[in-house]
Order: sequence, then structure tokens, then C-alpha cells
Amino acid sequence: MKLAGKVALVTGSSQGIGQAIAIRLAAEGAKVVINYRSHPEGAAETLAKVRAAGGECYCADGYCNNEKGYSVGADLGMVEDVRRLVNESVSHYGSLDILVNNAGIEKHAPFWEVTEADYEAVLNVNLKGVFFATQAIAQHLIETQRPGKIINVSSVHEELPFPNFAAYCASKGGLKMLTRDLSVELAPYGITVNNVAPGAIETPINTKLLNDAEKLGALLKNIPLGRLGQPRDVSGLVAFLASEDADYITGSTFFVDGGLTWNYQEQ
Repeated sequence: MKLAGKVALVTGSSQGIGQAIAIRLAAEGAKVVINYRSHPEGAAETLAKVRAAGGECYCADGYCNNEKGYSVGADLGMVEDVRRLVNESVSHYGSLDILVNNAGIEKHAPFWEVTEADYEAVLNVNLKGVFFATQAIAQHLIETQRPGKIINVSSVHEELPFPNFAAYCASKGGLKMLTRDLSVELAPYGITVNNVAPGAIETPINTKLLNDAEKLGALLKNIPLGRLGQPRDVSGLVAFLASEDADYITGSTFFVDGGLTWNYQEQ
């Protein structure tokens, strides 16, 4: 129970990697705030799984009633919602120790066809939302004179080009630099900031790929370990970075990709 007594906010935790992270942090003893944007039923599922993993659950939307998880709907692309999310989390539990910036979106289109609306949607959630969520929790930690952990779920595409996803790559490249900058600026306050960069992970967002044998086969040839990652492959690393075992680690990116990044060849 490495995180006993800690409170963690996991953005975008109604499914996939975010859900796995919430469950793992709860299993390590943390009280967890679940965030969703438009699928409260997904948040309810996460909360139920948190409870099954040994965590207590409370859901403001009436889906469950226990006390080691808390669910807040918020759009991470809107600064007002981001600040409300952090403030409600602190108000409910009295403090926050860990922020996992997991929420993210992508839009597929050739660069010359990307619309301003799609560009803004991706950058608002993937970069602006992270910026202001981190700012809000940093203000809380500095005011209360307590250390904290910021863990960003980035992507191999903070390093690796991804044709037809230019806005997504730009957002993750920006996140890499933001992490490095904040790791220096927040270190004097005992706040560490790190990135976890997943590769190809078997989640609902990849359903189309999983059902396309040809594309899946081509991708697997690029992964030296020969398989897609599982959400648990990411959540275990996040739990480590959130714990005291990682107190001297900051400003780093950890790739969870089965070797994909250094073996990738565009088909």
C-alpha cells in the first residue's frame, strides 16, 4: 500500500488507460478522484472497479456511495472546468497529492485538411488542459507547503512522427517540453513532474485497429516484444512514479511501448 493516505486525481479515467490507472492507484491505497467528460456511465464503471480493488467509492452522480473514489464531470479543454475539477477534488477530500494528466484526444486528417476547430480541440485538451490542471494543483501544494507528484500521460509521438495526426504530435511534443520546464520550476517545492509515453495499447480507442488484421499485423512487426501493450503496463509505472520510490525522479519521459519507438518504420 505505497500510496496509503494519498489523494490522486486522474483525468479522463472513465475508460482505457485512465481507468486502469485509477484502479491501480486505489489498490495501492490512494483515494482517487475519477474524471469524465461525457460518459458518466464509464465513470461509474471505474468507481465500481476501484471498489472491487479494495478502494472506497463515492460518486456525486449517484452511481455508487462509498468513500475512496469521487467522480467529477469536467471538460479538460475548458480552463474554467479544469479549475473547478481541482477545486472540487480538494474540497471533497481536503487535499490533493497526485495529479495524473491522462485525458487526451486525437483527430485523424491529412495536415492540409486539418480544420481550426479540430486543431483547437486537440491542443485544448492535450496541452492547455494539462497546463492549467497542473497550475491549479501546484498552487494548492505550494499554499499548503506539501510535496506532490505530477504524472503526464504523453505518447511515443512526443518523439515519433505520426503522419495524419499533426495536431496530436504537436500537443505531445509541447507536453514533453512543458514537463521538463515544470520539473525545474517546481522542484524547489518538492513537486516532481514526469511523462509516461505509451505506445500501442489495447484500449477502446484502438478498436478499429484491433479489427483490422492487416494493419494490426504490420504494427506488431514494429514492436520488438511482439504484442500490444495492456493498460496495466502503463498503470504500474504510474503507480511507481506516484510513490516515494520515485522521489528523486523528475523531468523524465518513460516509454511504455515494447520497443516500438526505436524500431518504428512507417508503412
